Amino acid sequence: MPTASREPLTALLDPSIEKAISLTKDAFSKRKGLLIIGNCWVDYRGRASSKLESGERIVVFKEDGSVLVHRPVGYEPVNWQPPGCVFYVSTTGDALYIRAVRRKPSESLKISFDRVYLVSVLNLVDEGQFALHASEEDMQRAVLMMPSLIEDGLKPISYEKKVEPGFVDVYCEDKAGRFVVIEIKRKTAGKQAALQLAKYVEAVRGIVNKEVRGILAAPSQGKGVQRLLTTLGLEFKALDPKKCAITLIKPETKRLQEFFK
Repeated sequence: MPTASREPLTALLDPSIEKAISLTKDAFSKRKGLLIIGNCWVDYRGRASSKLESGERIVVFKEDGSVLVHRPVGYEPVNWQPPGCVFYVSTTGDALYIRAVRRKPSESLKISFDRVYLVSVLNLVDEGQFALHASEEDMQRAVLMMPSLIEDGLKPISYEKKVEPGFVDVYCEDKAGRFVVIEIKRKTAGKQAALQLAKYVEAVRGIVNKEVRGILAAPSQGKGVQRLLTTLGLEFKALDPKKCAITLIKPETKRLQEFFK
């Protein structure tokens, strides 16, 4: 827990370049985080090269040596360096220069400020654990968006499809043209889930003229479930809720309705 004597941050609003340099050097010498908001331009040299022209930006230097240069909009940095950088500070006249240098691979990010609106030294403590969670509904959405979580070549046809025993979570076609009924469980799948899937598969077989596969998708299966699935002619596929959660937050993930145009 944070102590009463610890100052989580020290900030200067609209400082002179000289004061900004002093606070920046102090932060780097003590291996603290640093936040600078101001007008800057960026040059990168390394595995490739790039130039970012002058603009007002938010720049974060973290304790582990990572750097993020953010525009006023968007969540992704326009320039960045991973952990392990060494920071060098210099000035020429009315500009502040910060170089973030890595040795392996050899690369350098030079950020030049001619106006600083805010500079803040960060002394933050964060020991909280991070966990991603996904409900069965989230897992269903993830499979619809990225069917390869279950099997390569699957093409979603429908979801929550009503059949006589209930509703099929995901209804697909595999690369061989067979229908696939998928039953998704958030936790360890038991025998009841296998029997439920068998009823869905039997119902679908009664209304289509194609081969029908049944897949039980869950993080794991209980004792005796695999034997029951084999007896029923069904399959099990491991489906990780964390991978489903990551799939849902990836910016490149397609929207659900794109599958059903």
